[in-house]
Amino acid sequence: MLLSWANMKLRDLYPSLGELAVAESADAAEITGKLEAAGYFYDSEKNQFVIRG
Repeated sequence: MLLSWANMKLRDLYPSLGELAVAESADAAEITGKLEAAGYFYDSEKNQFVIRG
C-alpha cells in the first residue's frame, strides 16, 4: 500500500521524494526505510521506488 501511494504521488504530483515528504508532512527516511525493508529503493532518476534486483 505504501509503495503504491508513494509512487502515485511521485508520478502525479511531486518531482522528488524530498518534495513529497515536505508537502505531505511525511518523513522521507521513514518511507525509504520501510520500503527498503520490503525490497525496494528510491531511484531518483526515475523518481519512483523500484524493486532491488
